[in-house]
Amino acid sequence: MHYQSIYHPELFQGEVILVTGAGSGIGRCIAHELASLGAQVVLIGRSPHKLEKVCGEIRQDGGQASLYALDIRDEPGVVQTIAAILKQHGRIDGLVNNAGGQFPSPLEQISLKGFSAVVNTNLIGGFLMARECYRQWMKQSGGAVVNITADFHNGMPGMGHSGAARAGMENFSKTAAWEWGHSGVRVNSVAPGWVASSGLDTYEEPMRSLIPQLQAQVPLKRLATEAEVSAAVTFLLSPGAAFINGATIKVDGGASLGSATWPIGRKQASNTQPFDGFHRAQSPKVLQGDNDGQN
Repeated sequence: MHYQSIYHPELFQGEVILVTGAGSGIGRCIAHELASLGAQVVLIGRSPHKLEKVCGEIRQDGGQASLYALDIRDEPGVVQTIAAILKQHGRIDGLVNNAGGQFPSPLEQISLKGFSAVVNTNLIGGFLMARECYRQWMKQSGGAVVNITADFHNGMPGMGHSGAARAGMENFSKTAAWEWGHSGVRVNSVAPGWVASSGLDTYEEPMRSLIPQLQAQVPLKRLATEAEVSAAVTFLLSPGAAFINGATIKVDGGASLGSATWPIGRKQASNTQPFDGFHRAQSPKVLQGDNDGQN
């Protein structure tokens, strides 16, 4: 089987696209879809083992992929890695800033070290990657950047460090869209809500027990698939989004639109079936056995 993308199979033929956090979850899915559409995908992450596994999957499926182990918070490392990628591939057409991470905690219990770690990964690392792609290639040649943020638009109780960092990344995207547009560089964001990906398995109790109940807080009564997030990213990288710049696409099933004066209906519509073109998708363990969850 191969990735069942809704896009033309040669959409990114001959292009080089970087995906951070590509070793698992949403990043892995995005990398697979881009490769299925002809892109030479450059997988970036901190774990060589995870990157090697995804790279092998893509090549087994007939796609092209290379990998670079990198901590995107390391400025000299980012500068050197972008230079090495350009030396190997000769161009950078797109960047997907997907790498990130957080842990649940009320604000009063977050240490400076914990807050800084989340901000450095979710905001500063993405900034460094985008800046170097622009400085070293896109300023002269154009390109597209898609930053993965989150559903922070009504605040992010329980993950205030992540909400602050993701909000910063969305604002950075708007600024970069304005400053870099004259170079033919588009910068946009995708804001996923709760996604049925391997990232859910990283949470411990009591958050873990709450995850199967999250769908009740979504008007569409389910979680997103990785492929639904990837489809939005792919669109923003594509020529079809050539005049979209500084925008954010929410992939949250309407969860960010809630109001206490109008409770979410309990019935699940039969015509809201998920799109899941990712042939290698794996249901997170925390949702397995939950008949009402996203499988």
